[in-house]
Amino acid sequence: MSRYLIEVAYNGKNYAGFQIQKNANTIQAEVQNALEVCLRRPFELTGSSRTDAGVHALQNFFHFDSENLPERGGSNQYKKLLYSLNSVLPGDIMVRGVRPVNADFHARFSAVSREYRYGVYKQKNPFYQTTAYYYPYPVEISVLESAAKILLLTRDFTAFSKRNTQVNNFFCTLYKSEWKMENDLLVYNVAGNRFLRGMVRGMVGTMLKAASGKILLNEFKEIIESKDCTRANFAVPPNGLFLRKVNY
Repeated sequence: MSRYLIEVAYNGKNYAGFQIQKNANTIQAEVQNALEVCLRRPFELTGSSRTDAGVHALQNFFHFDSENLPERGGSNQYKKLLYSLNSVLPGDIMVRGVRPVNADFHARFSAVSREYRYGVYKQKNPFYQTTAYYYPYPVEISVLESAAKILLLTRDFTAFSKRNTQVNNFFCTLYKSEWKMENDLLVYNVAGNRFLRGMVRGMVGTMLKAASGKILLNEFKEIIESKDCTRANFAVPPNGLFLRKVNY
């Protein structure tokens, strides 16, 4: 029995999230079903990062144990496996690759960092409807940039974690926190060693409040220091959020 890592990308619009759930369609359920159809045996997948309903991923992973899978490379057998998996999967999920890993590798716990991006568009654009957040209000870019820098100095992210999050602590280290214009999209890029449930959306929503003049930067700092999630804004929609990369 060998362990394998499967890399996926997906548009999360039509799914109730990443992790398998009862009576709901999820990314894990679709990928697991595709493996079982193509390889004609049951599979149990372990995911890397649990994206919420409606959240997308440019890169996410599962690991699983199996026998006699083709090695990664240019072999016809490997190409046939990828083709078969992507043929079975719906059009909004794709398998990018499958590769063998060490027996002690864990898709979630072996990850050293993750990177997210959140896209905001200011002028109505039908092509961004499912992949970015329409926010047609005045925004002070310099305030967004200052707020992002404040987050780089933060360690306790309790204020940006949704309630009933089952974690031992709320400490995270951010390696990147910055806003940039990418064509006509205003994009927040963030990387860290770990992320709490709802954390990125909470940070983005609260930064937008500050940049729109609804709160001052000093109040933004006070929200962080308060460790009170009821003061943060989690109302930004999931469609603007992408898991961009998982680093091992």
